[in-house]
Amino acid sequence: MHGSRRLTGLALGAAAALLLSGCADSSGQDSGSAEGGDASQDTGASSGTYPATIDTEFGEVTIDEAPERVVALGWGDAEVALDLGVEPVGASDWLGFEDPDGIGPWVENTYTESPEILGTLELSYEAVAALEPDLILDVRSSGDQERHDRLSSIAPTVGVAPGGANFLTEAEDQVTMIAAALGQPEVGEEMLAEQEQAFAAAVEENPEWEGQTATVASRTAEGWGAYTAADGRVAFMEDLGFEQNPEIAELGDEGEFSVNISDEQLELLDADLLLGFPIFIEETEITEDAGWTSIPAVEDGRELVVTGDLANAFSLGTPEAQIYALDELSAEFEEILGQ
Repeated sequence: MHGSRRLTGLALGAAAALLLSGCADSSGQDSGSAEGGDASQDTGASSGTYPATIDTEFGEVTIDEAPERVVALGWGDAEVALDLGVEPVGASDWLGFEDPDGIGPWVENTYTESPEILGTLELSYEAVAALEPDLILDVRSSGDQERHDRLSSIAPTVGVAPGGANFLTEAEDQVTMIAAALGQPEVGEEMLAEQEQAFAAAVEENPEWEGQTATVASRTAEGWGAYTAADGRVAFMEDLGFEQNPEIAELGDEGEFSVNISDEQLELLDADLLLGFPIFIEETEITEDAGWTSIPAVEDGRELVVTGDLANAFSLGTPEAQIYALDELSAEFEEILGQ
């Protein structure tokens, strides 16, 4: 299934500025200091399958024994670790969650002791080092060589998957790699199986979704965009039987997770089902936009603007977040397409 394999796209270059604002250091935390970190905290796995060797873009990384102090820096890496029963002592919050621990309300295995919230794009390596980690997870990350080298000088670092640079580590690889690093490969397989079963059940209950077109659009202060098949949001829809809007599919080049859409091109967003994501703007900047309201799908009531916790869950791509989003969105889709 695509949904367990795809990563919600991020970018670092100016060409991807439209979506960059959605993954900036939005936590509001100071990434330049580790003050308040408790170097005595032990939150690692107590047992597991070791030694473990993980293949990454930077070569193989071998972990000889269960880590006791894990720092999780990639997009969703901390949540996957928590799902595996390991509490990172430091973590990056890419979505700026309301929870000060940087996790969504769907996370069942929460922290017993708060982590140090670290930076995202602007990461303080001194703050990471001050936490004295014995394992660093940077699996859904930029894949930048300098970043990886500096983190590896602090502790063994599991970086992006082969070919997964620029935040394109696939979601299934993320779970598999982190589960192996934490000595729990079987548990990782169970997490992915649970997600796959949830999507299979939704497909069985809603066969009418098969073959209907879907567009997943976004708007920031800089303008409109649409996600491509390289992005996890589109993969989520494909796993439910929907097909990507062919107009958008023709615009995206291989490896691009989004395309810019001008105000004059908004009708390209039209589909059987249209989803919109406001990124650091008010929802009304989509819903009250004249161009948006003139799209046939919007005129017919076949659109949904996704915000708040649901938008974060839909975007994050981790198994627990995907299941939460699926539970919430299935009823919305049924109502919209059943009109």
